[in-house]
Amino acid sequence: MKHTPHIIKSIRKDSIAEELGITSGDILLQINGTDIIDIFDYQYLIQDEYIEVLIRKPEGEEWLLEIDKEYDEDLGIEFENGLMDDYRSCHNKCIFCFVDQMPQGMRETLYFKDDDSRLSFLQGNYVTLTNMSDEDIERIIRYHLSPINISFQTTNPELRCKMLNNRFAGKALLKVQKLYDAGITMNGQIVLCKGINDGGELERSIADLTAYLPHLESVSVVPVGISKYREGLFPLEPFEKEDAVCVLDCIHKWQRKIFPEYGLHFIHASDEWYILAEQELPEAARYDGYLQLENGVGMLRLLMDEFAQAMSELPEEKAGPFSGEKEPVKEELSIVTGKLAYPYIKRMAETMEARFPHLTIHVYAITNDFFGERITVSGLLTGQDIIGQLQGQRLGGRILLPQNVLRSGENYFLDDITVPELEKTLQVKADIVKSSGYDFVHTILNMRNRTEE
Repeated sequence: MKHTPHIIKSIRKDSIAEELGITSGDILLQINGTDIIDIFDYQYLIQDEYIEVLIRKPEGEEWLLEIDKEYDEDLGIEFENGLMDDYRSCHNKCIFCFVDQMPQGMRETLYFKDDDSRLSFLQGNYVTLTNMSDEDIERIIRYHLSPINISFQTTNPELRCKMLNNRFAGKALLKVQKLYDAGITMNGQIVLCKGINDGGELERSIADLTAYLPHLESVSVVPVGISKYREGLFPLEPFEKEDAVCVLDCIHKWQRKIFPEYGLHFIHASDEWYILAEQELPEAARYDGYLQLENGVGMLRLLMDEFAQAMSELPEEKAGPFSGEKEPVKEELSIVTGKLAYPYIKRMAETMEARFPHLTIHVYAITNDFFGERITVSGLLTGQDIIGQLQGQRLGGRILLPQNVLRSGENYFLDDITVPELEKTLQVKADIVKSSGYDFVHTILNMRNRTEE
């Protein structure tokens, strides 16, 4: 089988690779006579104290390097392709897929559907298991890779085939048993669709999944995201308050049943359910260490608790807030958020204004006109919606943007508008705030640089 060439991008200074004359542009061919498929083969094979590495130089010369090193010591190599292989696209046509609900004309990468189990370990992605061969499962078990994040949706095989539009989707669930038998740590997700996999089907799924405790550490239940671009797609209905109450009743019942035996609450509701049901968020201990933060499970609770802790740790201000000034300098600033988190961000801002009277903080909940008003999370806000709804508003000297409105490691929004373009249009400086209550406080008080030193 032909694999992607493993081209070396860079070499860490003072590393084993640098000492042996490996340079950027070289190609890794084999380790211990074994072809490398991807990053997991590489990481597994370089662990030993003695290894033989076959390198091809740019001019075509091949070097066989014999390396004595400490067990598990890294070689100091970074590859051009971090996965060391092509990404696997999704073969499913899920009735709830958000990629299918995006408008035309966006950048090509946003339309790529991945279902690559390797990204589950590298980036925390959730996979359906339908794209995994028996060899893939055996590699996970052989290398004892953990945790793997699995999109279950339902444990009803026939219903799973329908929801994923894949006739093999039900059979793919058998792979979970192999992972369980091998002691592989797993986390799960159920995207709940009204009238399809909720109610009795949700009860069945939770009951079935408890059989994989304790290796299956957690399962989140998240409501399907419904954008306004659903023409020609499977008809989905939004959840209402009474639906959310039923979902929470079901989840809380199972938490009470499971916790005494396993010390885990196991099944978790994302924050949207509590807001929709108009119920208080659970206390921190109910989230079992926040295993499902990326799915929005406990994100608001953690934010609020971190904010309270950060406020309690601030030194007592004299005349000015930690600056040594005789009089505090008045400042007006703004915070952008989605409608979901708005009540909590507003409450935090009011707490800061009460403690620091020199601050005037405006909090703006941005309606998602781009995807539709049912999308209320900040991570799917676009630059054009933020700009359009803030023009003409009182913004002050700074605007705080949550980090998740930007693509990972970049300075542009989903619609390719950049942060500098937003700053120029709104005539205001933008500060990016991490999803942390500490960063929220420190950024507002201009303490961030000081705390990061």
